[in-house]
Amino acid sequence: MSAVIDDHGHADHAHGPAKGLMRWVLTTNHKDIGTLYLWFAFSMFLLGGSFAMVIRAELFQPGLQIVQPEFFNQMTTMHGLVMVFGAVMPAFVGLANWMVPLMIGAPDMALPRMNNFSFWLLPAAFLMLVSTLFTPGGGPNFGWTFYAPLSTTYAPESVTFFIFAIHLMGISSIMGAINVVATILNLRAPGMTLMKMPLFVWTWLITAFLLIAVMPVLAGCVTMMLMDIHFGTSFFSAAGGGDPVLFQHVFWFFGHPEVYIMILPAFGAVSSIIPAFSRKPLFGYTSMVYATAAIAFLSFIVWAHHMFVVGIPLVGELFFMYATLLIAVPTGVKVFNWASTMWQGSLTFETPMLFAVAFVILFSIGGFSGLMLAIAPADFQYQDTYFVVAHFHYVLVPGAIFGIFASAYYWLPKWTGHMYDETLGKLHFWLSFIGMNLAFFPMHFVGLAGMPRRIPDYNLQFADFNMVSSIGAFMFGTTQIFFLFIVIKTIRGGPPAPAKPWDGAEGLEWSVPSPAPYHTFTTPPEVK
Repeated sequence: MSAVIDDHGHADHAHGPAKGLMRWVLTTNHKDIGTLYLWFAFSMFLLGGSFAMVIRAELFQPGLQIVQPEFFNQMTTMHGLVMVFGAVMPAFVGLANWMVPLMIGAPDMALPRMNNFSFWLLPAAFLMLVSTLFTPGGGPNFGWTFYAPLSTTYAPESVTFFIFAIHLMGISSIMGAINVVATILNLRAPGMTLMKMPLFVWTWLITAFLLIAVMPVLAGCVTMMLMDIHFGTSFFSAAGGGDPVLFQHVFWFFGHPEVYIMILPAFGAVSSIIPAFSRKPLFGYTSMVYATAAIAFLSFIVWAHHMFVVGIPLVGELFFMYATLLIAVPTGVKVFNWASTMWQGSLTFETPMLFAVAFVILFSIGGFSGLMLAIAPADFQYQDTYFVVAHFHYVLVPGAIFGIFASAYYWLPKWTGHMYDETLGKLHFWLSFIGMNLAFFPMHFVGLAGMPRRIPDYNLQFADFNMVSSIGAFMFGTTQIFFLFIVIKTIRGGPPAPAKPWDGAEGLEWSVPSPAPYHTFTTPPEVK
């Protein structure tokens, strides 16, 4: 009997993917699903970016130029929602699907059919979300944080679709996270102890626990909204004995871990990339693991720093201020370790390394402005100005987006079997780097001068900086079409990639051929 089973196993692994469209619809292969996630994330990145282009076109000069104020508010809301839930998170889940099994020597993800389902929920969710823009009252217009009562009492009718879309995204995220945890805890190759895993795997394991912990809170939050809107409850309505501040507590209890969900996988990827191009092992591996866990733990006890100005008790302001400042410590450990890894290394600056180094420098700028915002009395000045917009775009654009670009260039040879064009990659980096800084650095200045965020019109004194910002934003946005060109060019051809295209790269993913075969590690590798 065992011979028959054995035989079946060999026959099973000989064939590649099915042909045609159904290969993608029905696939349970982690590489196919990772590819689907990455393409979906990039298309959402372009969509969310086009919403941002509308915002920056309107703000190119003072006065109402291009769109109605009501539509402008829909654009700010949709830009945030699409970028956070549609671009950044699915991109990292795509990287996890592709790379985690390869890095730990697993044949696939632990729960392949659930993997397929969790992806296909996303196009449905975003189709529903984006379709609200075409409904009579317009799409969500209450900001991506959807504060009550703007999202309940005063919301457009389409808010119900928005709530359902959020539910679908949340279900997808929870299932994806369960899959990552199950895979990492159960499918590691013999000898691959937890402390031998690449840091990308560690950061994703911790991120997955964060997702499982906070996504249900978001679900509860939007469900309470739904009840307030349609079923006569008063969770967030003061008239019925509720409290709109409760909404902010519940939302940010999800929302703050969420920002670390968007950044931790990038920390992991950069912790693989910097050692590879420094040609020496990562400095302080163990401290990196503990720092990641510390950041994840602290992310649960800092949420009210988003609420310093709503009138919470003074002892609360103090606690949340100190807890927030404390997060700088493990983050500082990480930056120190990345710098120490590069110290006295034989550095080369291929595109992945350029993005990784820019990540460290620019993310640190975002971290410093975050420390300013964390100081409660100072935050009274900064809150709801463009300074906040500058801060979180310095965290998320270099942090999440540059981290994704670095990962894409780093693993593209493994995915496609071809080397990308290094000159074009470097050009993409420099255009992105200049455009990004041009777009977001002036926002610090107009913010400190008092320009409020989420407004379609502004005072004449802010005109020059806003024009610079808009030019930078358009430069950054159009550059990403160029990235699409580079990726397609690499898929179609280019110099064949060796199994290990980067000198200093370490890890099991470089032991399989490039492009990675459809089935890898059907016999687990031995990890020494």
